[in-house]
Amino acid sequence: MELKQNNVFGMALESCCTEPLTGFFRDGKCHTGPEDIGRHTVCAIMTDEFLEFSKSRGNDLSTPRADWGFKGLLPGDKWCLCASRWKEAYNAGKAPQIILEATNEQVLDQISMDILLEHAFKKNK
Repeated sequence: MELKQNNVFGMALESCCTEPLTGFFRDGKCHTGPEDIGRHTVCAIMTDEFLEFSKSRGNDLSTPRADWGFKGLLPGDKWCLCASRWKEAYNAGKAPQIILEATNEQVLDQISMDILLEHAFKKNK
C-alpha cells in the first residue's frame, strides 16, 4: 500500500529512518492512518534525556524486546514518535530535535509550526 502523505512543509513525506526501521507501518516513514491510534507522526532524533523521560512515562524505547524484533533505541537513532508523547516531552523541557522534512503534516493539528521550528534538526553545512 503506497501512502501519499506530506510533511509539515506540504511536500512529499521523506523517510525518517530504515535502521532501525521506524514508522507505525514499519516503512521508514512517519505515515499514519485510522489504525494508528497513537499518531506516530514526529520524526525525532533520540537523546538519553528523552529516552529516560519516555521510560518514566511507561514507554520504554531503549530496552531491547526480542519477542517484537526490537533492538532498543540509542541516542542518535531516528524514530517516529507519537505527536502527543513529543508534546508531553516538550512541556517537560525534554523534547528531542525533529527532522521536519520527515515529520507528517498531521502534527500541525497538535503542535504549532513555531514550536516545531524551534526544535528542528539543523544539519551542519
